[in-house]
Amino acid sequence: MANAVIYWSATGNTEAMAQAVAEGAGVKAVTFSEFDGDLAALDAVAFGCPAMGAEELEDSEVEPFFAANESKLAGKKVALFGSYDWGDGEWMRLWADRVKAAGGELVDEGLICNLTPDDEAIAKCKALGEKIK
Repeated sequence: MANAVIYWSATGNTEAMAQAVAEGAGVKAVTFSEFDGDLAALDAVAFGCPAMGAEELEDSEVEPFFAANESKLAGKKVALFGSYDWGDGEWMRLWADRVKAAGGELVDEGLICNLTPDDEAIAKCKALGEKIK
């Protein structure tokens, strides 16, 4: 199965999650700006982004990339993850709804972690990665 782990991180929290998801998936995590593949060619993908602003996706890299590629998610396994510092996870629920609306097969409902991931969160990230392996 061809898969990828693509993320954006400002503080390193979502990056730590991405590294654990990638370990579980058996791939190298790359940032949105580093990804040079074609989502259409993948069987599964994990996207990581922290909550930004009023619980939104990061708007300079993540949102434009996701909006441009949503149509390529139909029939693919899609995992979502990210860290947050405030709110209740609304950005993840909205992101999950977009994946479902695009026809993606959502793996879990989106894994969120408050601030720095602890050992339990890292274990959940690895398990999430294994689901898209």
